[in-house]
Amino acid sequence: MDINISGRSLNNIGHINVILGKNGCGKSGLLRHLDQYYKGGEQNIGLVKYLSPERGGQLISESGVFDAIQNNLDWGPNQRRRNRVDNFRQMSMAEFKILETLVLRTIENDREIRNSDFTFEDTIKKINGLLDNIKVTRGSRSGFETKGKSDDSNRTPDQLSSGESELISVAIEILSFVYQTKSEGNADKDHILLLDEPDVHLHPDLQARLVKLLVDNVRDQRITVFIATHSTAFLGSLDPELTHVCFMRSGATTYDFLPISEALERTLPIFGAHPLSNVFNNSPILLVEGEDDERIWQQAGRSSRGRIKVWPCAAGDVQSLDEYEDTVSSIIDAVYDDAKAYSLRDRDEEPYDITDKTNVIRCRLNCKAAENLILSDDVLSLLGTTWAEVQARITDWIARNPEHPKNGFMTVFAGNFDRRNANLKEIRLILMDLAGSNKPWEVAVGQGIAALTAASIREDGSLADFLGSKIITALSLMHE
Repeated sequence: MDINISGRSLNNIGHINVILGKNGCGKSGLLRHLDQYYKGGEQNIGLVKYLSPERGGQLISESGVFDAIQNNLDWGPNQRRRNRVDNFRQMSMAEFKILETLVLRTIENDREIRNSDFTFEDTIKKINGLLDNIKVTRGSRSGFETKGKSDDSNRTPDQLSSGESELISVAIEILSFVYQTKSEGNADKDHILLLDEPDVHLHPDLQARLVKLLVDNVRDQRITVFIATHSTAFLGSLDPELTHVCFMRSGATTYDFLPISEALERTLPIFGAHPLSNVFNNSPILLVEGEDDERIWQQAGRSSRGRIKVWPCAAGDVQSLDEYEDTVSSIIDAVYDDAKAYSLRDRDEEPYDITDKTNVIRCRLNCKAAENLILSDDVLSLLGTTWAEVQARITDWIARNPEHPKNGFMTVFAGNFDRRNANLKEIRLILMDLAGSNKPWEVAVGQGIAALTAASIREDGSLADFLGSKIITALSLMHE
């Protein structure tokens, strides 16, 4: 679905739509435009609910708030549309009473549900599933109370953490909206839920729980959800089959909502819980072709004792690497200031030089593939041998193993012993054996990278030469 609002084009809208962007880029403004657009009489649109980004107050019952909601249908929605709502949680307490009434009416009107074991307590359990240390219980008169899960002790609203209050409040708002869409006169319409930064005050684990509650309750409903956030953890917890994402930039007027691709699924966890922190800059993502390359750089990080700080991520193959680079560049551009990512691919038959993409420093090995790094002087030295000794062992191996299925590959290689440009993929394990080592080849290469020093020889045959100067400089691989 595509829509146009006040000169803004929103393309490919899905069931759940995430607007990911920096503070101040216009996420809230876009949600408000959507709010005005949908509540302005769009065909077959039923309920529209917008949740403010700054939600204050305490989880206490205030009769004035409840009366205002009951007596004026527009009062609650208009309050929630403000940028800051100081009595938001008092409104959520009133919304809990509405939720209770809606659930009980559903039970009363639906014979199948009425004949089951379903009660309002099942709805309360959904809220309590979000919480570790406290629980919500029905109050003695109306509304709810909060108690400790371990000791059943009463917890007053001011004893709750901001995260606990936030979870309870937003969960009530979501569940109440879902039940309202099912009520008489609304069931045959489409509805819109606009959530402005629902991740505020929430640890990444709690964000994931809130996402699950949201997805479980809107999955089969005629509800289109728009979420403004700068949390990659929140986005990464959503169901890829239901979710489209827009990377928002300041000043944009066209917003393309893209399905969550494999590249986005794989890279999002690396960006961490709060992308506006310095965590990512300290350990940037390194995109590599395959899992072998990923293991090499994981080992390099371990063996360097944290000096080499990168998060390797395998794209699967060189064709996918371009997509991963574009995806990572979009994430960085939408949520970071002055951050960089890196990618490293085999050279294969390509020239060494490669053009960078926005926010992504792109590098090639200065040898055919990662397997060729095994035969660099530095790695062979770590394995206790030399290139001259390995050449002699290869020649002897060929003579002693004429029927071996890999003999042909070894013979071709021995034709010129071009350790930089030969295709060694099929014989890498044999080469490790001839080097006198039974460790995985990726471990040996990673250890070699971790051991690079400023004094490392860069002449032909050295590991530094095989890696190439660009990746060495980009990741500051050399140490004193």
